[in-house]
Amino acid sequence: MFSNHAYNLALQLTEEHKSLWRMKNEYQKDAEGCAACQSLWEKLAKDKEAHIQELQGLLKGHME
Repeated sequence: MFSNHAYNLALQLTEEHKSLWRMKNEYQKDAEGCAACQSLWEKLAKDKEAHIQELQGLLKGHME
């Protein structure tokens, strides 16, 4: 069983993945025709990818 702390990390990791999926599969498509908005979604997606990597590393450390 996860500690509450590890559970929170896993839950946030799930939310970050969902958010990244929406940005890549919905928001960027919806922003077609607006270079500034597409650029924003791309930047935010890269930020999410970095958050996901950090969360994965932390969670892995708590699973050992």
